[in-house]
Amino acid sequence: MSDHQPSADERGEEILSVFDTAFGELLAADPAAFRVKFRKMAASAFAFYRGTACLFYNDLEQEQHGGPYLDDRTGRVWIHGDLHAENFGTYMDANGRLIFNVNDFDEAYVGPFTWDLKRLSASLALIGYTKALSDEQITDLVRICAAAYRERIHDLAAGGASELPPFTLDTAEGPLLEALRDARSRTRFALLDSMTEIRDYERRFAPGGGSIELDAATRYKVLAAFDGYLETLPESSLTRPDSYRVKDVVGRRGIGIGSAGLPSYNILLEGNSDALENDVVIYMKQAQTPAVSRHIDDASVRGYFQHEGHRTVISQRALQDHADPWLGWTELDGSGQLVAEVSPYAVDLDWSDIDDPGQIAEVVADLGRATATMHAAADDESGHSLVPFSTERAIDAAIAADEEGFGELLVSFAHSYGARARADHQIFVDLFRNGRIPGLKGL
Repeated sequence: MSDHQPSADERGEEILSVFDTAFGELLAADPAAFRVKFRKMAASAFAFYRGTACLFYNDLEQEQHGGPYLDDRTGRVWIHGDLHAENFGTYMDANGRLIFNVNDFDEAYVGPFTWDLKRLSASLALIGYTKALSDEQITDLVRICAAAYRERIHDLAAGGASELPPFTLDTAEGPLLEALRDARSRTRFALLDSMTEIRDYERRFAPGGGSIELDAATRYKVLAAFDGYLETLPESSLTRPDSYRVKDVVGRRGIGIGSAGLPSYNILLEGNSDALENDVVIYMKQAQTPAVSRHIDDASVRGYFQHEGHRTVISQRALQDHADPWLGWTELDGSGQLVAEVSPYAVDLDWSDIDDPGQIAEVVADLGRATATMHAAADDESGHSLVPFSTERAIDAAIAADEEGFGELLVSFAHSYGARARADHQIFVDLFRNGRIPGLKGL
């Protein structure tokens, strides 16, 4: 970020310019969805921060060709791309284990490892502010997160991966354990009951609830894309061909903070047995250009991926041990698509009841450890040639060159960018409420 502090009007113009680059085409195609997205972003500085990875990386861009702890290796590792404090939660891995770790890999790419940590640190500052923590308490939280990350990376670099189990029902504590127990209490049947109904002894999607009936031509295109998806699954996922028998297809329209305007589809499959309670719902959605990729000038990275659906899946498989066995990609109308299960076992970390400073500190340390584990998963041993070296050893060596400065770099950034995000949020709200966002006037 430059030393020049722009006026509110100057910053407003910059925000509008970044939004036009990131959202312009999608907003023009579905302005109503973006009105919903922006209303959600207006609710708080943190919600605004969640929805503006594009602005964050625009502000970080001058670091692209260097910066503390970055070299030819640490500046080119697999990163999550949108690592904030609410992008952690539970998932059921391919081995049937419930795991708590980083989730939502839509923005994953290859870039500087510090960018993930800076995005996470600034999000901690924003959450701390909403919980009325002092600047000193926020400083402590960021230091705790940085120290936990650093310690876990060092242990992984030293070859201790087998002695560092993931966060599971047996190893997690506090709010992480609560999230895992919540996930365990959920069932596939309850998910199916909320989305489907039984008609003529067969399960079908229920009308309403945001589902859109497809015309014959669209249904045909989606099913053709589904056939392409099957070719991207690992052999281990294809042991029972009947699992992939399609029972029904519906359209959906994304209106979340991250998916506004993106068309998507739900597909109902037979699942692992003929029993109706074992049916599986998968989604197919248009994958989007990750915000960070606009600020990474590396042709070999860009050329590695067939399209954004391929990028999302390859990135998730690299960053997440034993990823969703239904995870794959395909193309529809020339656009890359991400395909994955609508899982009943996905529970996000809920910050609303994490208020005790001691408990917040424990959670933050666990998030630092989870981030280190994610970064270490995606390297020369992950089966992908894009990052052909040990990520954890490269990061460990870079931090070791200046142990003291590592935490302080993140503390300084967390405070400065947290303050900027709060100010940007106010500027954004004024732009939005006064009809200054192109394409949303008069709606």
